[in-house]
Amino acid sequence: MFKQFNLSANIKRVVLLICALPLVAMAQEWPTKPITFVVPFPAGGGTDAFARPLATQLTKQLGKQIIIDNRGGAGGTLGASIAAKAAPDGYSFFVGAAHHAIAPAMYPNLDYDIEKSFIPVAMIASPPQVIVVNPKNVQVKDLKEFIALLKKNPGKFNYASAGNGSSHHLAGEQFKMLTKTFITHIPYRGAGPAMQDLIAGQVDIEFDGLGSSAAQIKNGSIVALAVASQKRAPGFPNVPTAAEAGLVGYEVSTWYGLFAPKGTPQPIVDKMIVEVQKAINTPELKTIWTNNGSDTPNLTGDAFGKFVSADIKRWSAVAKASGAKLD
Repeated sequence: MFKQFNLSANIKRVVLLICALPLVAMAQEWPTKPITFVVPFPAGGGTDAFARPLATQLTKQLGKQIIIDNRGGAGGTLGASIAAKAAPDGYSFFVGAAHHAIAPAMYPNLDYDIEKSFIPVAMIASPPQVIVVNPKNVQVKDLKEFIALLKKNPGKFNYASAGNGSSHHLAGEQFKMLTKTFITHIPYRGAGPAMQDLIAGQVDIEFDGLGSSAAQIKNGSIVALAVASQKRAPGFPNVPTAAEAGLVGYEVSTWYGLFAPKGTPQPIVDKMIVEVQKAINTPELKTIWTNNGSDTPNLTGDAFGKFVSADIKRWSAVAKASGAKLD
């Protein structure tokens, strides 16, 4: 009986090995054609600021074109829905963000589940949120003056976001809750269009991911009052943290990550993890990440998935406490 059991177990192992061989071979050959990254916001936003350089570097490494497919709308949930339905063949990936950890608390009828519809590949960047203003509309020297101005003029100013239920939206609502101020929320279809109107003076304020504000801060089109992180952002040593500027407890970081549709062969996912980590640690991307205010993260696979799950719970509590709703 004992020998028969061992023989049976060995046969099972052989069968599993034989079944796994085609997947291993597939991963060794992959990719054989262009790969699509679905970016769920219009071009020019924070997601783009990291996804496009990553796509360029991965194209060099893999020898096949990485195509960026911008699918903006509904706070990033439209693109996520499209990506969740893509064929799980290793040629479609999704560039998600902190917005997608917020979405379950804001959109009760999503037709996808960020935890169940995707396989987490890797976090690609994690810049802090930054409070930025149009210097002509909001004439203040620092965050303290800014808060005083808002308190004297409730409802006079507005803030742009990348859309309802985005991290920009919740960051704004959290700021209002902590400072006991009122600013009108103006949702856009993405951070890119929101930034264009902030620069033009059509809106006054934005609680933005530093990645999409970086260039405009450096060229003086907008003014950064504080970053919502525990330490000053890489590449922006002169921008104080919110705590340093007098607003203790205001900490809001954003993140961007790569996901594969559920069912994507694990050997391909594993290979993409290796390639992404290699890419974001190249000198070229490290420089871009620093210029966009982000460290280089080292969070992949299941560990990244656990981070996303924890972030969903965190943002759900923020949404409930702030009373944020879809406008």
